[in-house]
Order: sequence, then structure tokens, then C-alpha cells
Amino acid sequence: MIARLRGTLAEKSPGEVLVDVGGVGYQAQIPLSTFYRLPEEGSEVELQVVTNLRENALELFAFRSAEEKQLFSTLRSITGIGPRVALAILSGTEPEEFRRVVRDGDLTRLVAIPGIGRKTAERLLVELKDKLSGDAEGDLGADSLGEDAVLALVALGYKRGQASNAVKALLPEAGGSVETLIKKSLARLS
Repeated sequence: MIARLRGTLAEKSPGEVLVDVGGVGYQAQIPLSTFYRLPEEGSEVELQVVTNLRENALELFAFRSAEEKQLFSTLRSITGIGPRVALAILSGTEPEEFRRVVRDGDLTRLVAIPGIGRKTAERLLVELKDKLSGDAEGDLGADSLGEDAVLALVALGYKRGQASNAVKALLPEAGGSVETLIKKSLARLS
């Protein structure tokens, strides 16, 4: 699984980047919020990545911040929200604003995001109310090791709460290795 890319920004356009990492070009889809914060082409760049394996393609979705990556994964955990809709949401609003919209139940603001209809917006408000309010209590803080492991488990189909609990319990035993933490968490969740 590709979780991070650091290299030269070879090409950028709204919705897509090409990052050269040691002579290999990785193409990834990005939200507009990431596009606006990218440096000039030819500059060094580091992006957080979510890898999505479909039956006929391996897709990369890249973000400038771990917060965007986390929100993308949270959105994907909602039934009926695929990667394109999650990218549209991140393109239409910043993560902090999105959390406020969900907390306030602002249906009008959600429907204003291209690709989000009334029924999808209502489902998002209902399902995310608890998930986003639970982020604060389930947060692993600044511990990127734990957060990377949680995001990997969510990408594998586990619920964020389950993944977070398993990772928290096993974090002291990981020895600083995200791979070890993921393996132990998977064993615990099985």
C-alpha cells in the first residue's frame, strides 16, 4: 500500500498530479484544496496518499495534509460515498469547515457542493454526526504512526472506531514500526 509520496512535482492540474519519485512517476487524483497549496512544477513535494484497489485499477488519491486524508477515509466509510464524491466534498470545503457543517446540520451548505444531492447530504449529516464528534475522543493526537495504522485499517474495510481502539491498545508494542502495528492490529481484529 502506498501511504506517502515524496519527490519532484512533475505535473499538476486541478484534480491530478504526477510526482516523480526516483525516476518513477506516480499519478494521483487530488481535491482542489490540495491543488491550490501545491508548489510550482519541478519543486519538491510530499503528499499523503490513500491507495484504492479496484478490480481493474490501482488508484492513488493524494492530499497535502493528514487531516484531509483522514476526512477522505472517513467519508469513504459512508455507504454510497465513493472516492469521486469524497474528492468533490474536499474540493468544495476545507476539513474544519466540513466538520462545522456536519456539527451544525447545515444541509444547505452540503447541497451546494457539486455532486451532492439532498438525499446524500441528509445521509452524510446523519452518519457523520457521530463519527466526526467521535474523532476527538478517538483521536490519536499527533502520533502519525498510530494515525497511519488507523488509516490503513480503514482502507482495508474496518470501521474507524474499531481500528482506532485496536491501534491504541497495541501502540506501545509496535516499537516505532507502522507495519508491525498494522499486523498486530489485524491479528487483534480477526
